[in-house]
Amino acid sequence: MTDLSLSQGVSALAALFVVHLLVVASPGPAFLAVSRTAISISRAAGIIAAGGMATGALIWAVATLFGLDMLFAKAPWLYDAMRLGGAAYLIYLGVGMLRSAWRGDRVASDGAAPTASHRTFLRSLAVQLSNPKAAVFFGSIFVTLLPVAAPLWVKCAALAILGINEFGFYGLVAVVLSAQRAQRIYGNAKRALDALFGGFLTVLGVKLALSR
Repeated sequence: MTDLSLSQGVSALAALFVVHLLVVASPGPAFLAVSRTAISISRAAGIIAAGGMATGALIWAVATLFGLDMLFAKAPWLYDAMRLGGAAYLIYLGVGMLRSAWRGDRVASDGAAPTASHRTFLRSLAVQLSNPKAAVFFGSIFVTLLPVAAPLWVKCAALAILGINEFGFYGLVAVVLSAQRAQRIYGNAKRALDALFGGFLTVLGVKLALSR
């Protein structure tokens, strides 16, 4: 189907927008990472983290368009290696938060622990890239929602939608959770919240390691 009409393309992209946004809004490692960054550091750091998540999602999506999901199907050992590596990284982050909760590390006096922007971006990017299931997910929604042999403009628009969804949602999370009231709550309950965030990330890492 190479003579895709404009209306068909727009309908497919609208469906992609809704389905992907629902998936992005579901709790997961990316949500936890952006939330903790925004609430414990600053709004700017949270928005940078959102940018890292959007970049990671686009990397997975572009790789999927080039057939990464099919490569995983033909070389399951590669998928397993990336899955275990990603799981190890999530567990590493989770255990780090649990150790912070155990030690009772304090928040800086201004409510924000100073962190280099590039480190915040790279850490968020690593969280997004830690789960190779994203390639399988993007492969499934591309096959299901985009027309067969979709033209270049549809693929480019699809990538734009994915980036906007990721950055828009996580940017909103960063804005909401970086408010002074949210940071005061975090400061007063830092040990409990670090333990909660760390526990969730560790569980998600273990779940990813055990999944197929």
